[in-house]
Amino acid sequence: MRDLSEIRADIDNIDNQLIELFKRRMDCAKEVGYYKKANNIPVLNEKRENEILDEVEKRGGEYGAHARLLYSNIMELSRALQHNIVCSGESLRNEILNADNIIEKTGIKVAYQGIKGANSHEATLKLFPDGNAVPYKSFEDVFEAVDKGEVKFGVLPVENSTAGSVSTVYDLILKHRFYIVGALDLPIDYCLGGLKQSDFSDIEIVWSHPQALSQCASYIARNDFKSTPCANTAIAARDVAEEKRLNVAAICPYKAAEEYGLKILDNHLQDNKDNTTRFIVISKKLYITKDANKISLCFSLPHVTGSLYSLLCRFNSLGLNLTKIESRPRKGKEFEYLFYLDFSGNVHSANVIELISQLGEEMPEFSFLGNYSESCI
Repeated sequence: MRDLSEIRADIDNIDNQLIELFKRRMDCAKEVGYYKKANNIPVLNEKRENEILDEVEKRGGEYGAHARLLYSNIMELSRALQHNIVCSGESLRNEILNADNIIEKTGIKVAYQGIKGANSHEATLKLFPDGNAVPYKSFEDVFEAVDKGEVKFGVLPVENSTAGSVSTVYDLILKHRFYIVGALDLPIDYCLGGLKQSDFSDIEIVWSHPQALSQCASYIARNDFKSTPCANTAIAARDVAEEKRLNVAAICPYKAAEEYGLKILDNHLQDNKDNTTRFIVISKKLYITKDANKISLCFSLPHVTGSLYSLLCRFNSLGLNLTKIESRPRKGKEFEYLFYLDFSGNVHSANVIELISQLGEEMPEFSFLGNYSESCI
């Protein structure tokens, strides 16, 4: 067995050769980029890339899979270099960089799902304190209202820190491809609201939205309550007040209990005391405020091995922090998915706008959903 220092010396020598070869390869890739620009040739040539990767894997012997992964990353870097040379995604780049940076918040109509007292209503008031909050029955109705111009913006929940993603909203985002122009992390605190005549010992059934029931699952199980889902937490509170059943209570926000005259029978029901829900603001027009710190994209990927990994490597190579990735099945296409992705950044960073422009050229069904400020309360 060789001495470790001798082995490491060999590795250092090989690495020195590799880096020089890598530099030569990138110089060649740069030349190819200028040729493609001069001759109006697309940067991505999937057929050639796959032929090279297949050959590399074959020649790699027992390290074939590792060799394929290495060369796949090298090709991603080469392609990114060529995209910069040919100025890929120029129309998308111009749209983003020319977006308005001031959002009018006074006297405008803003849609939310539910009724007065719901968490969505509170989030809307926090985001647009001088706006006019307009209730709608469903998430789809909020999107339709924005689409038809009945309101300028819509406020929707997308994720809870305990119960996870609101999948219906993500499906609607991917369907409509509206812009996201703002976001808010709202602390969520639930109470048990019953009739004035009810006592805690009377309660057998709780009503609430499925997300709230999920966020309070341990509490419900611990008290052996039966649960019934409702369209909204505030609707649950209203219905408890109207139905007048002594054995039924609502799991609802404190403001909803107050709004519909319920007696608070128990406090802070959520299983996670740091429970928060993330709300987004949707718009048909793109706004990017100066303090924007989060970017959202959606796209599909080629149905080939390693396509998602290759994409993520590009973010990693630029030091960009992904904060969420969500996959949703494509309707009518078995085992094919659309992806929703969030990452921290601002489009006025050269690396960020270049990456977005490149992805817009390469990714099927790509949409830039927005660069916006996400605030916490």
